[in-house]
Amino acid sequence: MAKKKTLFECQACGFQSPRWLGKCTGCNQWDTMIELTTEQIKFVKETQKSSSSPIKSKAIPITEVTQENIERFSSGSKELDLVLGGGIVPGSLTLIGGSPGIGKSTLLLKIAGNLAQQNQNVLYVSGEESTGQIKLRADRLDANYKELYLLAEINLQTIIGEINSKKYNFIVIDSIQTLYSEETPSSPGSVTQVRTITFELMRIAKSLDIPIFIIGHITKDGSIAGPRVLEHMVDTVLYFEGDPNTELRLLRGFKNRFGSTNEVGIFEMSKKGLLDAQSMAGKFFNKTKLASGSALTVMMEGSRPIIIEIQALVSESYGHPKRSSTGFDNNRLNMLLALLEKKLDLPLGTYDVYINISGGIKLSEPPADLAIIAAILSSYRDRELSAETLFLGEVSLTGEIREVSALNQRLKEIEMQGFTKAVVPSKPSEKTGIKCFVANEVSKVVEWM
Repeated sequence: MAKKKTLFECQACGFQSPRWLGKCTGCNQWDTMIELTTEQIKFVKETQKSSSSPIKSKAIPITEVTQENIERFSSGSKELDLVLGGGIVPGSLTLIGGSPGIGKSTLLLKIAGNLAQQNQNVLYVSGEESTGQIKLRADRLDANYKELYLLAEINLQTIIGEINSKKYNFIVIDSIQTLYSEETPSSPGSVTQVRTITFELMRIAKSLDIPIFIIGHITKDGSIAGPRVLEHMVDTVLYFEGDPNTELRLLRGFKNRFGSTNEVGIFEMSKKGLLDAQSMAGKFFNKTKLASGSALTVMMEGSRPIIIEIQALVSESYGHPKRSSTGFDNNRLNMLLALLEKKLDLPLGTYDVYINISGGIKLSEPPADLAIIAAILSSYRDRELSAETLFLGEVSLTGEIREVSALNQRLKEIEMQGFTKAVVPSKPSEKTGIKCFVANEVSKVVEWM
């Protein structure tokens, strides 16, 4: 009697093993290995055989390769065009992820309405909602146009038949985890299904030169659900950030084959859906007065400077001191606290320290170190800082304050918003109306405060 062959597949990364593993060696995730059925094993082997093409390609010198000119078209949203690198690329496959309720479906339905308004045929495929539910949202978003077609379907073959039956200029898939292919013997959302469906959508986008936007669910740790190969197969990966309880949303690019990933799109949630944020002035800080424990700084999101408020709370600890931060790296916070204890002899080892970046934005720039320290000292001394002063500077382990990138651009934004003073590590190369206090050590900042 022939021995039964078994095959286990990781539901997080797609790694396969002939025996069960508690921890996947491909992505180091626990309890993600699932045994494949006989039909699934047969399908995997047939796929591997068919993937080896008998047609051999010939290498050519790079000097003989003709350069392709990418022609983009606008989505009707300046912020989305900024993140995409200037607009939508025909034949591109874009993946958008984010927490539930943050606005993924709302944004893409609004974009679909914008393109339909320009007499472009748009197909919106939904595997989670009925056409009536999408119609209700379209009424609220003013996206009712006859060129916008709705399809409530989860069968991939039916969707492909609809795409081939009519010439569409833009396609939205909501969402990739709900679709299934009849040719793949597994449940919707599995690694095999997601991989197969993504490959088919990529083939359709490239062969028919149609841009396709895919909505993807996320896991508890904030990553796209499904195999990692999903992010590798698509051309662009966008993530929504921000607190769903606030009106501000950030759309950040993590992969873009047609442009830079440095830009970020900022939207405001309103009754008419996600709208482009007209101005960032005053969105992330208090314009009137700063309370004790608050400090202002300027962060760069791509080519855009944004003034943000950093809030700190230092209180006496009862037991083991806590260090917690929202929107800021907790390891870097511990480093700055250790620096303050070493250089300034502050007994922060007996205090709880909490850091919060207002507006739900995530701050990862080193030039914000000085503002973090200023907010901590303000809360520790219970003294308010000047509402007209901003702090810029990267703090090293030796207590030295180092240079800041794009300093002139940051100071111009400070001056434009009506501020008059700034604590910087060096004098700017261009003349501005900002009175700069130069501090190259943390101790000098304390003296100024």
